[in-house]
Amino acid sequence: MHFLNILELSSSVPQVCRAWGLAMRDPVLWKTLDFTILKSNFIKIQREPFVYVHSKSDKTVSRVLKVALGWSNGNPNMSAKVHLSSYATLIKCPRLKRLVFPACHRISQSGLCNALRNWPALESLTVPSIESVAFIMEEIAVHCPKFSKLMVMGTFDILLKTLSLRCSMIFKNALMVILEGLHHLQVLNISHCMIMEPDFQEDDLTRVVGLDKSTVEMAALQTKFITCQERDCVMCERMRHDEGSMKWYRYEEGLWKADEVPSLAL
Repeated sequence: MHFLNILELSSSVPQVCRAWGLAMRDPVLWKTLDFTILKSNFIKIQREPFVYVHSKSDKTVSRVLKVALGWSNGNPNMSAKVHLSSYATLIKCPRLKRLVFPACHRISQSGLCNALRNWPALESLTVPSIESVAFIMEEIAVHCPKFSKLMVMGTFDILLKTLSLRCSMIFKNALMVILEGLHHLQVLNISHCMIMEPDFQEDDLTRVVGLDKSTVEMAALQTKFITCQERDCVMCERMRHDEGSMKWYRYEEGLWKADEVPSLAL
């Protein structure tokens, strides 16, 4: 028995089966494109872009993406846990509302900025830890008027309605600045975060503290406050073991999605 792969189902079969072709045009089918099931054949390297992806993987992902965008008329939401080398195809999605890049090591500043300029309908973006968030926000401010949700899998602070700092290292005084100064904030997620004293040193985990009662009460008064409720939390223990920078590749597939704000969850 031969099982058809995703490329055959989306490109070959519709050409010989009219009923399947009609089904492929159903917009409900293409509301969300989840590329997390695709695997990239890659190796880590010491220099930028820090990962080398086999050309066959690149071509497969690009082909699947182009076919999917063709059927969806450029109107999907996307989750991509593969190593995309080019934004050229994504730029053809002017109605893109949400994009998730949980583990992409080849995001360039120029590439992402160019893409953002072509996504006027973008409302939500998830990206891995990058050196500077400022350039993203500058482009979003100019080109994405409907934008309201940003998830950066790293450490940052910014003015948003929804802010997820899940599995991050946060200075206690910085958390207070967020709670006191971000007046438009509606949802704040600090699940499994390491809350540190201002004089914290990287090799001194004794300066990691928990949330005190006054901080929790302040947060609860002005925003939906999501934090870890378990005293012996496995995820919190992993954060400490990884010294504040979660090594997602060590753990269960899909774990990065856990305990997230509903509007950012997949």
